[in-house]
Amino acid sequence: MNLTIPLSLSNEHDELRRELQLAMRVEGPVGEDARAVASELSLHFAKEDEHVLAPLGLLAEVASGRVAPEMTAAIAMADSLRAALPEMRAEHERIRSALERLRRTADHEGRPRIAAFAERVMRHARTEEEVLYPAAILLGEYLRFRLSPVSGNSGPGGGHTA
Repeated sequence: MNLTIPLSLSNEHDELRRELQLAMRVEGPVGEDARAVASELSLHFAKEDEHVLAPLGLLAEVASGRVAPEMTAAIAMADSLRAALPEMRAEHERIRSALERLRRTADHEGRPRIAAFAERVMRHARTEEEVLYPAAILLGEYLRFRLSPVSGNSGPGGGHTA
């Protein structure tokens, strides 16, 4: 089964990347701070795409009661995310620090759109920590339960369907 990032989340990451690219083109301290954000953010987004956002592409299907053995990849991703949570949170702290510098610099340099962008990325990170990371982990736990031979595949949502 091919795990596909939900389009809304993919579009949001793409939009943030585009706005960051624009901020990086600004001359002087704003551009320097934006490049510092980019250096922290690029690998982090790649990890999120692979271990958090891709499994969330199964949510609608699972919520409608469809669970298939091919979904076991989401279990491994959830386990990987759970193990990586301290590292992911530490990355968010470094990203937040870089974004806060960018926001202050943008305010000082009269760049309100870039300051607002920095605040939006900070809110995005909070949403990931409060909603997306836990949802990906819970999805993996739910699939582990539903797909385990011991559970008899009779968990919430009825029987096992492919």
